[in-house]
Amino acid sequence: MKQLICLSQEAWSDSPGRTQQLITRVKPPEILYFSPAQSRHDAAFRGKGRKVKPNITVYTLPPLLFPLEERLGRLFHLDQNRLSRFIGEKMAQHRFQSPLLWTTHPAQVHLLDRLDYHGLVYDCQQEWTDVPPQWEGALAAASDVVFAASAPLAERLSPCSGNIVLLPNGAAYPLFAKAARSERPDPNRRPVLAWVGTIHSDLDLSPLVYAARSMPQWDFLLLGRRERNPYLRRLARLPNVKLLGRVPQMELPDYLSRCQVLLNFLRLDDEDGDAIPMRLYEYLSTGLPIVSMVWPDQVEPFPDVVYSAHTAEEFLTLCAHAMEEDPSFVRARRQSHGQAASWANRGEAVSRILTTAGLF
Repeated sequence: MKQLICLSQEAWSDSPGRTQQLITRVKPPEILYFSPAQSRHDAAFRGKGRKVKPNITVYTLPPLLFPLEERLGRLFHLDQNRLSRFIGEKMAQHRFQSPLLWTTHPAQVHLLDRLDYHGLVYDCQQEWTDVPPQWEGALAAASDVVFAASAPLAERLSPCSGNIVLLPNGAAYPLFAKAARSERPDPNRRPVLAWVGTIHSDLDLSPLVYAARSMPQWDFLLLGRRERNPYLRRLARLPNVKLLGRVPQMELPDYLSRCQVLLNFLRLDDEDGDAIPMRLYEYLSTGLPIVSMVWPDQVEPFPDVVYSAHTAEEFLTLCAHAMEEDPSFVRARRQSHGQAASWANRGEAVSRILTTAGLF
């Protein structure tokens, strides 16, 4: 029986992220999926594992009691020993012996000497600036395979490993393709423009504020979980902005099919981020026009099918242009990008690489 331990940075969700999308397509291993505690007081680790699929059981790890800093010495190692004991107990309970270990965060390097495994994968999804770089270097060096979500991430890790594979993010293409529309929007209906995704505290929504105030005849939908973002109070006061909150992924195509334009914004704390977000691949899968903010020196993602803006004024102009677009213009080309990036294709690539590497 093939067995896999996944140390994730995201909770198991009905709106799955990268880790969940990939490991569910690495078939047919038996999987134990460990997600981090949501807070220091999270007691979910005391509960039983959840059987989310016939071959996947999900556990929440015990919360860290101390800051993630090696300078704390014995206290730091007490936390790591506590995590490894918990994982080891669940492995024994499920009769796991020397499984493949799938890691997603540099701090997990401290568990390697404490766990029994036969192969190691590191999936690098982003640049981690909140932990010492030597942690990630050591994790990459110990890994049999390193997946990198972007070419710059792969280049940054290249001194540490010769087994790096570029594996960009992806999309649930069959689901989002349901939002495709072949006819022109009804000119008698108010245009609808939408954002889908978490509204992080550092998400720069100033272009949206500018557009919503400038064009009261347009409606703007924001679909996703909300953090304390400084622009939300201003947006909530505008009658043409609808803050709908988190929507189950299966319902998103219905919302998006009513939209004329899909929107992408920047995170101010992620100026050097270079991995194309899942959201953009999902937008492409719909075939609908996309207007995305980009950094001044950023290489534009998909310049043939995405309208890229650098200022709020340019953002507004491009939204107007996007609404005038003929649906047959580049819809098929957008969807071809989304289909190529389907999680099914990404998962096949992962399975093939792990098999070639002798890990399965």
